[in-house]
Amino acid sequence: MTMSETPSTQRSLQVALGDRSYPIHIGSGLLGDPTWLSPYLAGRQVLIVTNEAVAPLYLERLRHGLPNEAEVRELVLPDGEATKTLACVSRIWDALLEAGFNRRCTLVALGGGVIGDMVGFAAACYQRGVAFIQVPTTLLSQVDSSVGGKTGVNHPLGKNMVGAFWQPRAVLIDTDTLKTLPAAEFSAGLAEVIKYGLIRDAKFLAWLEAEMAALRNLEPEALAWAIERSCQLKADIVAADETEQGVRALLNLGHTFGHAIEAHQGYGNWLHGEAVGVGMLMAAELSCRLGWLSADEVERSAAIIASAGLPLKAPVGMGAEDFLSRMRLDKKNVDDRLRLVLLETLGKAVVYDEAPMPLLQELLERFPRS
Repeated sequence: MTMSETPSTQRSLQVALGDRSYPIHIGSGLLGDPTWLSPYLAGRQVLIVTNEAVAPLYLERLRHGLPNEAEVRELVLPDGEATKTLACVSRIWDALLEAGFNRRCTLVALGGGVIGDMVGFAAACYQRGVAFIQVPTTLLSQVDSSVGGKTGVNHPLGKNMVGAFWQPRAVLIDTDTLKTLPAAEFSAGLAEVIKYGLIRDAKFLAWLEAEMAALRNLEPEALAWAIERSCQLKADIVAADETEQGVRALLNLGHTFGHAIEAHQGYGNWLHGEAVGVGMLMAAELSCRLGWLSADEVERSAAIIASAGLPLKAPVGMGAEDFLSRMRLDKKNVDDRLRLVLLETLGKAVVYDEAPMPLLQELLERFPRS
């Protein structure tokens, strides 16, 4: 498929992981159609976990997509990144145990990345592993967190520091859910879409530059293609490196800087995609200082990030040591060496752990603050 052949109908692709492979279904109206959900249930017992923002919008519709014979329970958690804690995951385990659910139960994560990460982690641990299905309702979760099996919760000292790799049985992406997504959260999702172009696909990046207005206007064909291409790129990387021993680390472009912003500001005060957008620009700037990217390429990166409605400046009052103290806790670091994902050119990323500290310090001190 070329960039001009944007899909207008339901699309499916596969995450190839041997006997743990699973499909990603993308389209309009998937939530209430039993065709898409029922085949992936492990048994009759189903726990739907969602949050207070999503439940009034889509919980009833999702229930219509379950078979009549299913034994369904529901758990509605508080909304927001600040709830991504072990305490909230314990509420999921409480609900499962109180309902007497066994190893053939299925958890269904209905919501954004916070819900998906917590439900996946709960599924990985409950009775040493039960089935779960991702039903992401935000753009960010549709193109990123729902695919690949990374699950977990935040710790006060670092984002996603407690978790497990646990793959879903399926990912169902109903593009209709984006119609109720706040504009800021949609922009946050676009940060992850842009990331795929920056790290892996220069042609996709150029397509995004041309079609950003269409995406922000929720034009169905452009939206479906952007989601499909993002998911395909991530699926290919996950299939090659499920547990992030190599190429999968490239998916963290901007995340080491971005996670530091989130932790410093307090989880939820900056949206994840907003922090990643700034982090990607910081990575581009450092790549330029290393002699890889040109100044024009950095400017081009900034322009597409800005066109998505994302900030271009770090938080005011966040100094270089605030960044470094949190970046040193990043999971990618090995033997106390700070590992960063940088850009050799637009469309090609590398993992790099040899950036001179004075160069990094200067970037962190001089990068614009909002």
